[in-house]
Amino acid sequence: MGAMSVLYPVAATAEAALSQPAGRAARESEAVALASGQVEFVSEAVGPAFSSQAAALEVFRSKVETGPEDRYCALREVVDGRAPRPAKPVYKNGHRWPEPKAPPATLWRLSITYWRIVDAARFDHMAQARQARRTLGAERLDAQTLRALARQPLKPVRPQQPLDVGLFEMAPPEAPDRLIADE
Repeated sequence: MGAMSVLYPVAATAEAALSQPAGRAARESEAVALASGQVEFVSEAVGPAFSSQAAALEVFRSKVETGPEDRYCALREVVDGRAPRPAKPVYKNGHRWPEPKAPPATLWRLSITYWRIVDAARFDHMAQARQARRTLGAERLDAQTLRALARQPLKPVRPQQPLDVGLFEMAPPEAPDRLIADE
């Protein structure tokens, strides 16, 4: 008997994946069938943040400690606020680096991994990043727009061309889909 696969929720948001998923799937093809459209595999933090792992575990124990098919939630430690700036070298008293400051405060959050249903309409109105950065107002784009541009899937400029076989390559008759060096 083989190992059991994790069945990840299929939903439009992380909150919906926790409460009302459209179904659960181990593979992308199963998730596409459940969603009746495209999906993407994502991990997102959801729910409140806790100051200790024990406090987070007390609230989310039923989501974290489950059977082998249900291991799509985990507690993760995240930095509270901004990450500290990189230290600059000081070169004093035979030391290159300054004494380290206190580590940043961390919080514990529930992270859920799921198949997110892709809403194709969210990408239709946006230009591709390679086109948007060449426009005159590109330097005035806000952070939210830049993040949305970076997260959208790439669209091909033109259809993919057939494979170009070089001078010293050939396709053998027994495997025409492979190329081998002919030197």
